[in-house]
Amino acid sequence: MFDLLSESPLGRRGRLTTPHGVIESPFFMPVGTGGAMKGLSHHEIVELGAQILLCNTYHLHLRPGETIVQEIGGLHEYIGWNKPILTDSGGYQVFSLRGISKIDETGVKFQSHIDGSPLFIGPEESMKIQHALGSDIIMCFDHCPPSTAARADILAAVDRTLRWAAICKKTHDELNARNGTASLLFGIVQGGLEADLRKKCAEELIAIGFDGYAVGGLAVGETEAEMYDVLDYVLPSLPKDKPRYLMGVGKINQLLESVKKGIDMFDCVLPMREARHGNLILSADETIKISAGRYLHDHSVIDEHSPSPLSRLHRKSYLSYLLRTGERYGETIACMQNLGLTLQALDDLRGQMDS
Repeated sequence: MFDLLSESPLGRRGRLTTPHGVIESPFFMPVGTGGAMKGLSHHEIVELGAQILLCNTYHLHLRPGETIVQEIGGLHEYIGWNKPILTDSGGYQVFSLRGISKIDETGVKFQSHIDGSPLFIGPEESMKIQHALGSDIIMCFDHCPPSTAARADILAAVDRTLRWAAICKKTHDELNARNGTASLLFGIVQGGLEADLRKKCAEELIAIGFDGYAVGGLAVGETEAEMYDVLDYVLPSLPKDKPRYLMGVGKINQLLESVKKGIDMFDCVLPMREARHGNLILSADETIKISAGRYLHDHSVIDEHSPSPLSRLHRKSYLSYLLRTGERYGETIACMQNLGLTLQALDDLRGQMDS
């Protein structure tokens, strides 16, 4: 259930209730693809302000497999996480692994990126896997083409996404009823940069009826301006009383701008990926290459106002040395800084909305 508490020029303030707790929106979801985040403990990401963890259906299906996870009672028990979990459906892998996959009307035939073994995921399979994992928020299995693909290809992806969405909805409702669960199901609006196809997809998903609506197929090749244009013509079509999720976007300035346009929730690997490459976020407008040699002589504290205690403790020179020499602790410090500032940006925004 989603309660829209207020609207202002800053954006929408809401509250999303899930089987494993309430989430205050707008919010950012750290990405724990296989049930963990590289270099960070669950305790640490909660201390930084995480309200929910995103895990990936495709990767968990490969290893360890949903059967093993289900044996212990679901992903929450398996990984020791007592807050909500959203599972991506595997649909993004239709885009990211398109070189080793084949799409037809029933689903997608993949070759495992691990050992090349064949596997198949379709809308029904995706729902069954996500329910076995015990996800709180389940995503429809969709076809995500590059945003810059030809119109004919995008139209085909939209039609396929809609056909699969209807199957996902039917299967999800049956599994919730059979298992006595109350997992939420979100539809995903595709359509590339084509305004009419985005509107068609949104309207037909709304007709099916979902607990929330995601805007997918962005941050996959288009410009920032084009991404905002898509939001401008998609969001007015979506129900006000349902959460709106912009998938795969994680730059702080883009989060804040997208919230102003009406988005409630986000996920992205960017804060962690940038950290591992030595790019340290200091504010919405400032990122530094901390692994650059000049920081070996900068003995100032990394960030005295950071939500991460490690950034308040350690020096830029120490972090630069750790990252340049491949010490894992350096990645932990940098990841906590970047994730902490990303989570804090939306926490601060909620505070402004409430004042």
